[in-house]
Amino acid sequence: MRRSSIALVHALALIAACGGSSSSTDTAVIAVDGSSTVFPISEAVAEEFKAQGKARVTVGMSGTGGGFKKFCKGEIAVTGASRPIKNEEVELCKGGAVEYIELPVAYDGLAIVVHPSADWVDHMTVDELKTLWQPEAQGKVAKWSDVRPGWPDEEIHLFGAGVDSGTYDYFTQAIVGKEHSSRGDYTSSEDDNVLVQGIASDKHALGFFGFAYYSENAEKLKLVPIDDGKADNGAGPVAPSVQTVNDGTYQPLSRPIFVYVAAGETKRPEVAAFIDFYLEKGPALVKEVGYIPMPDAAYELVRARFKARTPGSLFGGKGSKVGVKIEDLLRAG
Repeated sequence: MRRSSIALVHALALIAACGGSSSSTDTAVIAVDGSSTVFPISEAVAEEFKAQGKARVTVGMSGTGGGFKKFCKGEIAVTGASRPIKNEEVELCKGGAVEYIELPVAYDGLAIVVHPSADWVDHMTVDELKTLWQPEAQGKVAKWSDVRPGWPDEEIHLFGAGVDSGTYDYFTQAIVGKEHSSRGDYTSSEDDNVLVQGIASDKHALGFFGFAYYSENAEKLKLVPIDDGKADNGAGPVAPSVQTVNDGTYQPLSRPIFVYVAAGETKRPEVAAFIDFYLEKGPALVKEVGYIPMPDAAYELVRARFKARTPGSLFGGKGSKVGVKIEDLLRAG
Protein backbone atom coordinates (compact mmCIF):
# COMPACT_ATOMS: atom_id res chain seq x y z
CA MET A 1 0.00 0.00 0.00
CA ARG A 2 0.95 3.60 -0.42
CA ARG A 3 1.43 4.25 3.30
CA SER A 4 4.81 2.54 3.27
CA SER A 5 6.28 5.87 2.16
CA ILE A 6 4.41 8.04 4.68
CA ALA A 7 7.40 9.02 6.81
CA LEU A 8 9.42 10.21 3.79
CA VAL A 9 6.46 11.93 2.17
CA HIS A 10 5.61 13.63 5.47
CA ALA A 11 9.13 15.02 5.85
CA LEU A 12 9.25 16.28 2.28
CA ALA A 13 5.76 17.74 2.55
CA LEU A 14 6.64 19.72 5.65
CA ILE A 15 9.55 21.31 3.78
CA ALA A 16 7.53 21.98 0.66
CA ALA A 17 4.47 23.29 2.52
CA CYS A 18 6.45 26.14 4.06
CA GLY A 19 5.83 28.03 0.85
CA GLY A 20 2.04 28.07 1.44
CA SER A 21 -0.58 27.57 -1.23
CA SER A 22 0.97 29.85 -3.83
CA SER A 23 4.13 29.36 -5.85
CA SER A 24 6.86 31.53 -7.27
CA THR A 25 7.52 28.93 -9.95
CA ASP A 26 5.61 28.15 -13.13
CA THR A 27 4.06 25.07 -11.50
CA ALA A 28 1.02 25.77 -9.33
CA VAL A 29 1.20 24.47 -5.78
CA ILE A 30 -1.72 23.22 -3.72
CA ALA A 31 -0.94 22.91 -0.01
CA VAL A 32 -2.84 20.21 1.90
CA ASP A 33 -2.39 19.40 5.60
CA GLY A 34 -4.31 18.12 8.61
CA SER A 35 -5.35 14.75 9.97
CA SER A 36 -2.99 11.78 10.01
CA THR A 37 -6.08 9.62 9.49
CA VAL A 38 -7.04 11.41 6.28
CA PHE A 39 -3.40 11.71 5.16
CA PRO A 40 -3.20 8.34 3.33
CA ILE A 41 -6.28 9.22 1.26
CA SER A 42 -5.06 12.71 0.40
CA GLU A 43 -1.60 11.35 -0.38
CA ALA A 44 -3.04 8.77 -2.78
CA VAL A 45 -5.28 11.34 -4.49
CA ALA A 46 -2.38 13.81 -4.72
CA GLU A 47 -0.13 11.21 -6.37
CA GLU A 48 -2.77 10.44 -9.01
CA PHE A 49 -3.50 14.14 -9.57
CA LYS A 50 0.16 15.13 -9.86
CA ALA A 51 0.64 12.40 -12.46
CA GLN A 52 -1.55 14.49 -14.76
CA GLY A 53 0.97 17.33 -14.47
CA LYS A 54 -1.65 19.98 -13.68
CA ALA A 55 -0.30 21.09 -10.29
CA ARG A 56 2.12 20.14 -7.55
CA VAL A 57 0.37 19.01 -4.37
CA THR A 58 2.11 18.96 -1.00
CA VAL A 59 0.48 16.88 1.75
CA GLY A 60 1.40 17.47 5.40
CA MET A 61 0.29 15.73 8.57
CA SER A 62 -0.17 18.21 11.44
CA GLY A 63 -3.21 16.54 12.99
CA THR A 64 -6.80 17.71 12.69
CA GLY A 65 -6.40 20.59 15.15
CA GLY A 66 -3.04 21.64 13.74
CA GLY A 67 -4.42 21.54 10.22
CA PHE A 68 -7.37 23.77 11.12
CA LYS A 69 -5.00 26.32 12.68
CA LYS A 70 -3.08 26.60 9.41
CA PHE A 71 -6.25 26.46 7.30
CA CYS A 72 -8.05 29.21 9.19
CA LYS A 73 -5.00 31.47 8.89
CA GLY A 74 -5.04 31.04 5.12
CA GLU A 75 -1.76 29.13 5.05
CA ILE A 76 -3.16 26.10 3.22
CA ALA A 77 -5.92 25.51 0.68
CA VAL A 78 -7.19 22.17 1.96
CA THR A 79 -7.13 20.41 5.32
CA GLY A 80 -8.08 16.87 6.29
CA ALA A 81 -10.10 16.29 9.46
CA SER A 82 -11.05 13.15 11.34
CA ARG A 83 -13.88 15.00 13.08
CA PRO A 84 -16.03 18.01 12.17
CA ILE A 85 -14.88 21.57 12.71
CA LYS A 86 -15.43 22.97 16.24
CA ASN A 87 -16.89 26.32 17.27
CA GLU A 88 -13.50 27.74 18.24
CA GLU A 89 -12.16 26.80 14.79
CA VAL A 90 -15.22 28.33 13.15
CA GLU A 91 -14.38 31.57 14.95
CA LEU A 92 -10.71 31.25 13.99
CA CYS A 93 -11.71 30.94 10.34
CA LYS A 94 -13.98 33.98 10.67
CA GLY A 95 -11.05 35.93 12.09
CA GLY A 96 -8.92 34.87 9.16
CA ALA A 97 -11.71 35.66 6.65
CA VAL A 98 -11.65 32.03 5.48
CA GLU A 99 -14.98 30.62 4.31
CA TYR A 100 -14.88 26.83 4.11
CA ILE A 101 -16.68 24.00 2.37
CA GLU A 102 -16.98 20.76 4.37
CA LEU A 103 -16.72 17.56 2.29
CA PRO A 104 -17.10 14.08 3.84
CA VAL A 105 -14.85 11.65 1.96
CA ALA A 106 -14.98 8.28 3.75
CA TYR A 107 -15.94 6.28 6.81
CA ASP A 108 -13.44 5.05 9.36
CA GLY A 109 -13.63 2.82 12.40
CA LEU A 110 -11.39 3.36 15.40
CA ALA A 111 -9.59 0.11 16.13
CA ILE A 112 -8.82 -1.02 19.68
CA VAL A 113 -5.68 -3.14 19.48
CA VAL A 114 -3.33 -5.12 21.73
CA HIS A 115 -0.17 -7.15 21.29
CA PRO A 116 -0.80 -10.52 19.55
CA SER A 117 0.35 -12.42 22.65
CA ALA A 118 -2.32 -10.79 24.85
CA ASP A 119 -4.38 -13.98 24.72
CA TRP A 120 -6.52 -13.00 27.72
CA VAL A 121 -8.30 -10.33 25.67
CA ASP A 122 -11.06 -11.64 23.42
CA HIS A 123 -13.26 -8.54 23.59
CA MET A 124 -13.93 -5.42 25.65
CA THR A 125 -17.03 -3.46 26.54
CA VAL A 126 -17.52 0.28 26.16
CA ASP A 127 -17.85 0.48 29.95
CA GLU A 128 -14.47 -1.21 30.38
CA LEU A 129 -12.86 1.20 27.95
CA LYS A 130 -14.37 4.10 29.87
CA THR A 131 -13.09 2.65 33.15
CA LEU A 132 -9.64 2.53 31.60
CA TRP A 133 -9.51 5.87 29.78
CA GLN A 134 -11.58 8.36 31.82
CA PRO A 135 -9.64 11.08 33.71
CA GLU A 136 -10.47 9.49 37.06
CA ALA A 137 -8.58 6.35 36.01
CA GLN A 138 -5.19 8.02 36.24
CA GLY A 139 -3.31 6.69 39.26
CA LYS A 140 -6.08 4.19 40.01
CA VAL A 141 -6.56 1.89 37.01
CA ALA A 142 -2.98 0.80 36.39
CA LYS A 143 -3.16 -2.97 35.82
CA TRP A 144 -5.06 -5.24 33.50
CA SER A 145 -6.73 -6.80 36.55
CA ASP A 146 -8.12 -3.36 37.45
CA VAL A 147 -10.17 -3.46 34.25
CA ARG A 148 -11.54 -7.00 34.53
CA PRO A 149 -11.06 -9.54 37.33
CA GLY A 150 -9.09 -12.52 36.07
CA TRP A 151 -6.93 -10.51 33.71
CA PRO A 152 -3.19 -10.39 34.52
CA ASP A 153 -1.98 -8.52 37.57
CA GLU A 154 0.40 -6.66 35.25
CA GLU A 155 0.76 -2.96 34.46
CA ILE A 156 -1.17 -1.90 31.37
CA HIS A 157 0.62 0.41 28.93
CA LEU A 158 -1.63 2.72 26.94
CA PHE A 159 -1.11 4.25 23.50
CA GLY A 160 -3.36 6.68 21.67
CA ALA A 161 -3.76 9.70 19.46
CA GLY A 162 -2.33 13.04 20.54
CA VAL A 163 -4.64 15.65 22.04
CA ASP A 164 -4.44 17.76 18.85
CA SER A 165 -5.91 14.87 16.89
CA GLY A 166 -9.50 14.53 15.73
CA THR A 167 -9.18 10.83 16.48
CA TYR A 168 -8.55 11.71 20.14
CA ASP A 169 -11.57 14.03 20.15
CA TYR A 170 -13.86 11.40 18.66
CA PHE A 171 -12.57 8.59 20.88
CA THR A 172 -13.06 10.58 24.09
CA GLN A 173 -16.56 11.67 23.04
CA ALA A 174 -17.58 8.12 22.12
CA ILE A 175 -16.02 6.31 25.09
CA VAL A 176 -15.70 8.78 27.96
CA GLY A 177 -18.75 10.82 27.00
CA LYS A 178 -16.93 14.15 26.82
CA GLU A 179 -14.70 15.35 24.02
CA HIS A 180 -11.08 16.06 24.94
CA SER A 181 -11.42 14.33 28.30
CA SER A 182 -9.16 11.42 29.27
CA ARG A 183 -6.36 10.32 31.51
CA GLY A 184 -3.07 11.91 30.59
CA ASP A 185 -0.59 9.16 31.47
CA TYR A 186 -0.48 7.41 28.10
CA THR A 187 1.94 7.44 25.18
CA SER A 188 0.49 9.81 22.60
CA SER A 189 1.45 10.66 19.05
CA GLU A 190 -0.02 12.41 16.01
CA ASP A 191 1.75 9.75 13.92
CA ASP A 192 -0.21 6.49 13.94
CA ASN A 193 2.86 4.56 12.86
CA VAL A 194 4.52 5.44 16.18
CA LEU A 195 1.51 3.96 18.01
CA VAL A 196 1.60 0.82 15.87
CA GLN A 197 5.26 0.20 16.67
CA GLY A 198 4.77 0.87 20.37
CA ILE A 199 1.92 -1.62 20.75
CA ALA A 200 3.56 -4.21 18.49
CA SER A 201 6.61 -4.28 20.78
CA ASP A 202 4.85 -4.43 24.16
CA LYS A 203 2.95 -7.50 25.42
CA HIS A 204 0.98 -5.44 27.94
CA ALA A 205 0.03 -2.58 25.61
CA LEU A 206 -3.40 -1.42 24.48
CA GLY A 207 -4.17 1.46 22.16
CA PHE A 208 -6.46 3.00 19.58
CA PHE A 209 -6.12 4.50 16.09
CA GLY A 210 -7.82 4.38 12.70
CA PHE A 211 -8.81 1.00 11.27
CA ALA A 212 -6.73 1.53 8.13
CA TYR A 213 -3.53 1.56 10.18
CA TYR A 214 -4.56 -1.72 11.82
CA SER A 215 -5.27 -3.23 8.39
CA GLU A 216 -1.81 -2.22 7.19
CA ASN A 217 -0.20 -3.84 10.26
CA ALA A 218 -2.57 -6.72 11.03
CA GLU A 219 0.27 -9.26 11.33
CA LYS A 220 1.80 -7.20 14.19
CA LEU A 221 -1.38 -6.48 16.17
CA LYS A 222 -4.47 -8.11 17.62
CA LEU A 223 -7.84 -6.48 17.00
CA VAL A 224 -10.24 -6.29 19.97
CA PRO A 225 -14.00 -6.60 19.24
CA ILE A 226 -16.15 -4.10 21.16
CA ASP A 227 -19.50 -4.65 22.86
CA ASP A 228 -21.48 -1.41 23.20
CA GLY A 229 -24.01 -3.05 25.51
CA LYS A 230 -26.93 -2.46 23.15
CA ALA A 231 -29.08 -5.18 21.65
CA ASP A 232 -29.22 -3.54 18.20
CA ASN A 233 -25.48 -3.68 17.45
CA GLY A 234 -25.47 -7.30 16.32
CA ALA A 235 -24.68 -10.40 18.35
CA GLY A 236 -22.47 -9.18 21.20
CA PRO A 237 -18.92 -7.90 20.54
CA VAL A 238 -18.31 -6.52 17.05
CA ALA A 239 -14.96 -5.95 15.35
CA PRO A 240 -14.45 -3.12 12.86
CA SER A 241 -14.55 -4.09 9.20
CA VAL A 242 -15.72 -2.59 5.93
CA GLN A 243 -19.14 -4.16 6.49
CA THR A 244 -19.64 -3.36 10.20
CA VAL A 245 -18.52 0.27 9.83
CA ASN A 246 -20.67 0.84 6.75
CA ASP A 247 -23.80 -0.81 8.15
CA GLY A 248 -23.45 0.93 11.52
CA THR A 249 -23.10 -2.20 13.69
CA TYR A 250 -19.61 -1.25 14.89
CA GLN A 251 -20.58 1.34 17.47
CA PRO A 252 -19.75 3.73 18.95
CA LEU A 253 -16.36 3.86 17.20
CA SER A 254 -17.43 4.41 13.57
CA ARG A 255 -17.21 7.92 12.11
CA PRO A 256 -17.07 9.95 8.90
CA ILE A 257 -13.84 11.72 7.93
CA PHE A 258 -13.51 14.92 5.91
CA VAL A 259 -11.58 17.38 3.82
CA TYR A 260 -12.25 21.10 4.10
CA VAL A 261 -11.45 23.45 1.22
CA ALA A 262 -11.24 27.23 1.48
CA ALA A 263 -13.99 28.69 -0.69
CA GLY A 264 -11.71 31.49 -1.89
CA GLU A 265 -9.10 28.99 -3.01
CA THR A 266 -11.62 27.26 -5.29
CA LYS A 267 -11.37 30.31 -7.58
CA ARG A 268 -7.94 28.95 -8.49
CA PRO A 269 -8.62 26.51 -11.37
CA GLU A 270 -6.05 24.01 -10.10
CA VAL A 271 -7.65 23.85 -6.65
CA ALA A 272 -11.14 23.37 -8.07
CA ALA A 273 -9.78 20.69 -10.38
CA PHE A 274 -8.02 18.95 -7.49
CA ILE A 275 -11.19 18.79 -5.38
CA ASP A 276 -13.25 17.58 -8.35
CA PHE A 277 -10.61 14.90 -8.90
CA TYR A 278 -10.63 14.03 -5.16
CA LEU A 279 -14.38 13.49 -5.16
CA GLU A 280 -14.34 11.56 -8.46
CA LYS A 281 -11.37 9.26 -7.83
CA GLY A 282 -11.47 9.29 -4.03
CA PRO A 283 -13.95 6.42 -3.48
CA ALA A 284 -11.71 3.89 -5.24
CA LEU A 285 -8.56 5.22 -3.56
CA VAL A 286 -10.28 5.25 -0.15
CA LYS A 287 -10.70 1.49 -0.41
CA GLU A 288 -7.18 1.01 -1.78
CA VAL A 289 -5.57 2.62 1.29
CA GLY A 290 -7.72 0.67 3.75
CA TYR A 291 -10.65 2.95 4.54
CA ILE A 292 -14.37 2.44 4.00
CA PRO A 293 -16.04 4.19 1.06
CA MET A 294 -19.36 5.89 1.71
CA PRO A 295 -22.44 4.78 -0.25
CA ASP A 296 -22.61 6.02 -3.85
CA ALA A 297 -25.60 8.21 -2.99
CA ALA A 298 -23.54 9.99 -0.33
CA TYR A 299 -20.73 10.76 -2.79
CA GLU A 300 -23.28 12.16 -5.26
CA LEU A 301 -24.54 14.50 -2.53
CA VAL A 302 -20.99 15.53 -1.63
CA ARG A 303 -20.15 16.30 -5.27
CA ALA A 304 -23.33 18.38 -5.50
CA ARG A 305 -22.32 20.20 -2.30
CA PHE A 306 -18.99 21.15 -3.80
CA LYS A 307 -20.45 22.06 -7.19
CA ALA A 308 -22.79 24.50 -5.42
CA ARG A 309 -19.88 25.72 -3.24
CA THR A 310 -22.11 25.23 -0.19
CA PRO A 311 -20.29 26.81 2.78
CA GLY A 312 -20.30 25.79 6.44
CA SER A 313 -20.58 22.53 8.35
CA LEU A 314 -23.31 19.93 8.54
CA PHE A 315 -22.49 19.64 12.25
CA GLY A 316 -23.02 23.27 13.21
CA GLY A 317 -19.56 23.71 14.70
CA LYS A 318 -20.33 21.31 17.54
CA GLY A 319 -17.58 18.81 16.69
CA SER A 320 -18.00 15.04 16.89
CA LYS A 321 -21.40 13.34 16.81
CA VAL A 322 -21.45 9.67 17.74
CA GLY A 323 -23.46 7.20 15.66
CA VAL A 324 -24.28 9.61 12.83
CA LYS A 325 -24.93 8.53 9.23
CA ILE A 326 -23.41 11.14 6.97
CA GLU A 327 -25.82 10.49 4.10
CA ASP A 328 -28.74 11.45 6.37
CA LEU A 329 -27.05 14.74 7.25
CA LEU A 330 -26.23 15.44 3.61
CA ARG A 331 -29.84 14.91 2.57
CA ALA A 332 -31.08 17.14 5.38
CA GLY A 333 -28.47 19.78 4.55
